[in-house]
Amino acid sequence: MSKIWFITGAARGIGAEIARAALAAGDKVVATGRNQQHLQQRYAEYGEQVLSLALDVSQPAQAEAAVASALATFGRIDVLVNNAGYGLLGLFEEVAAAEIQRQFDTNFFGLLHVTRAVLPAMRRQRSGHIFNLSSIGGVYGFAGAGVYCATKFAVEGYSESLALELAPFGIHMTIVEPGFFRTDFLDTSSVRWGEQRIADYAETSAAIQHNYTAHNHQQAGDPAKLGAALVRLAGEAKPPLRYAAGSDAYAGIAEKLALRLDELQAWRTLSESTDIR
Repeated sequence: MSKIWFITGAARGIGAEIARAALAAGDKVVATGRNQQHLQQRYAEYGEQVLSLALDVSQPAQAEAAVASALATFGRIDVLVNNAGYGLLGLFEEVAAAEIQRQFDTNFFGLLHVTRAVLPAMRRQRSGHIFNLSSIGGVYGFAGAGVYCATKFAVEGYSESLALELAPFGIHMTIVEPGFFRTDFLDTSSVRWGEQRIADYAETSAAIQHNYTAHNHQQAGDPAKLGAALVRLAGEAKPPLRYAAGSDAYAGIAEKLALRLDELQAWRTLSESTDIR
């Protein structure tokens, strides 16, 4: 039986490639994004196989309305892909509080809003699979990306905990941790930079921005292959809780885990010394 996918941020990039892979597998897709007309044009060739809906994930009422429309059209939602998000880059002190709030409203709270809207249907079905798009930036930090990483670390903790709550209902959770994929993520059409300037950081800030900009459209990851990988994982009886996407993600996460274990063991005596004895 074909699956019904509900994908946020499906207008371009990884979200669009996940949608294409699902459609190629014969599934149906609810493609959501801020611009419904853009979505309709992108998916026009698929006819009734795709339902295109306007959705700003930061608005809970819009999430509820989009899910209601999806259920009215297709009757169920088998796979939820929380992909909508963007990068806010810049040194912490050069990023304004309002910019940080907007980043969390989309990357983290938006994910919560959509998940909250979908879960009642999945619980009724006693089945479902949620893919929450994290990042290697949800496993280890990057200078000049602290706020973005903070949203992804939040996604990791929330998703791991939610997985335990949903398991009794037959609902799977997979946290997707992509490395650098060749999308518009670092393009000026997507990424945002902190606009405050502090003289002490001038040299460091310029170097970091140059480094990220140099990687724009030079990333090794193929978003189409990532889309195909998620379709495969959606068909697994026992999918992983975490999926590292890309060779850079695998290598970086493996190194981070090894370093953390070394540090944990190095300070074991002091850790254990705080117990009441």
